[in-house]
Parts: sequence; C-alpha cells; structure tokens
Amino acid sequence: MEGSSSTISDSLNVFDFVVKQGNGIKGLVDKGIETLPHQYVQPLEERFDTSTKTTTQSIPVIDVANWDDPQVAEAICEAAIRWGFFQIVNHGVPMEVLDQVKDAVHRFFESPVEEKAKYLRMNSPSETVCLNTSFNPRVEKVMEWKDYLTMLYVDDDKASAFWPPACREEAKEYMKRVKVVIRRLLQVLLKRINVKDIAEETEEYTLMGTIRLNFNYYPPCPNPEITTAIGRHSDASAITVLLQDETGGLYVRGEGDSWICVPPIDGALVINVGDVLQIMSNDLYKSIEHRAVGNRNKTRVSIPIFVAPGPDVLIGPLPQVLETGDKAVYKQVMYSDYLKCFFSKPHDGKAAMEFAKI
Repeated sequence: MEGSSSTISDSLNVFDFVVKQGNGIKGLVDKGIETLPHQYVQPLEERFDTSTKTTTQSIPVIDVANWDDPQVAEAICEAAIRWGFFQIVNHGVPMEVLDQVKDAVHRFFESPVEEKAKYLRMNSPSETVCLNTSFNPRVEKVMEWKDYLTMLYVDDDKASAFWPPACREEAKEYMKRVKVVIRRLLQVLLKRINVKDIAEETEEYTLMGTIRLNFNYYPPCPNPEITTAIGRHSDASAITVLLQDETGGLYVRGEGDSWICVPPIDGALVINVGDVLQIMSNDLYKSIEHRAVGNRNKTRVSIPIFVAPGPDVLIGPLPQVLETGDKAVYKQVMYSDYLKCFFSKPHDGKAAMEFAKI
C-alpha cells in the first residue's frame, strides 16, 4: 500500500493495513507517520500522565538464589499477597539466554512483511503460533500501540515444527529455562495455601496446562501521551513471568489512582499473580491491574510467559483454602469460559473477574 501518513490515517485503510494485511504498528512506523492515527487516540480518562500519576513506591525485588531458604519463600508469598507483583534476581536463567531471546524478538518483527504474514491467523501453519496486533482490534473502539507474536508451548517437537525460524531456537531455550522457575514459584505459592506438591500430572495440568509465550513489540510512538501500549488489565493466568528490556514502560496499580513504575533491572524477571491464582486462593493472592506506555524514540520489547490451567479445568477456590471455614468468594467456572469472557471485550481493568464471582 502506497500513500502519505494522512492517507494511512484514514479509518478503513488503517484497519486494513495494520490488521487485515498484517503490517502491524511496525508497518505504520515504517511508512513514516508523524502523528498518531485517530484509531489509537485514547479517551481522556484512559490517558496516562507518568509525571502526575506515579508514586515513589516500588514493588519488592527478591533474591531467589536459595529457593530452599524459608525467608525466600516468605518474601515471595508476602509480595504476592500485598503487591501481586515482584521481581526476582539470581533465578538461574543465564544472562545470555535472556539477551538472546530479546534479540530474537527484534529479529522476527524486523524481518520482511511477507515472512511475518505467514503467521497471521488465516495463514498460520498451526494454532500454536499467531501474529497479532493491539489486544483484540475487532472488539476495541481504540487500539493499543503493540504488535505481538503468541506461541503456545505444547512440546519441543511442535515448537520446532511450527514456530518461526527467526526466533524458534531462542524461544525454546528461554521456555525450557523459565519452566524450572515457574515450577519453583508455584510450589512456594501453593504451599502457603496447603497444596503440597504439583508433581502429580493432574495437579500440573490444573496449574500449568496452558503455557503461552508472547513476543511483544512496541515501535516508537509519535504521541505516547495520548495512547496506550497496553491498557489497564490484570492477567487471565495463574502467574505471569515477564522479561522486559532496558527501555521500561511497565506500571502497576498502587493505592487509589496512583501507579508504580516497575524499572528494568538487568537480569531480573517480573512475576505477577494472575486472576486464576486469585480465584484459587479465594482472594489471598492478588492479581493487580497493570499497563504499559510507549516510547517516543525507542522500540521496546517485552516477553511474558502466561502460565494457566488447561482449557477444560474448573477453576474456583481450592478445597485446601476453604478448610479453615472461609466462605467461597468465587464459583467453579470452566477456564475456557473465563477466557472467552476475558477476550470478548477490550482491556478494562479487572472486570472479567466478575464473571467468576458468586
């Protein structure tokens, strides 16, 4: 498609160019747009002023070099209860693996459009991989300034067969390393609510039946103050493990209308509680709203791994949690039904959790 930025900013052309043709935000930026297309301009109440809405608070940073240390376990659980977010360092994933997977995100998104288009939903060779933009542009009134590749991890064979060659090996290695961290985190968090072991296959499917790796790519944004890279939301996961680059841009809901900046720490992984773990713990652990902002001058990448139940798992407060006599806050719902609710509308805070409440 040829034309000036004003032509691209025409309503129909932007949606076709970005979404249907698979050019994404990267394609708009490569066209040389100088102002934000109106399809990305957020209403006043959703704009985020980092100079006035941020607080000096910070989420915990936990050294997990010794997973067997009771103080480490206590710090993890307390962070999940109080903050819903924390960062971990000395987690065992080598720095070169972290650097290589970040480089792989750039390599995939900066490859030719025809190569990336092979992974659009209508073209993808497998349901395990799909190229997307925004969050869900077909239900959003305003789109988000983000392209992303989502890769469902089933096993190494399917990853080798279907994930893009530009990033396949780095993604597989990163997934292999982080799965060890995920199991340790879940063991710590579940032990606090009297679930002793996730080694049994049925327990693992309940908690780790769906593991999805996303490559998020945020090109430079001409007007970051009036749009959003990711709107405010909590995750529809049990836990999420996020690797962010040095650009930064992640903010977590603090008290009231304040937001906490999550600064990039070299080698750290950001961990957050998802809706599923809040439901299973009957509100002991908290899934917290978070958002991301764009950068005017730099491309940002982030790499979340969403750890969630299998689609046919019933989620609700665990029996072990209710043994104390606490009243259940949530009903039992099929996880696939929860996901349908979550993806049926734009990012809107924690509204999806109402679906699971009694």
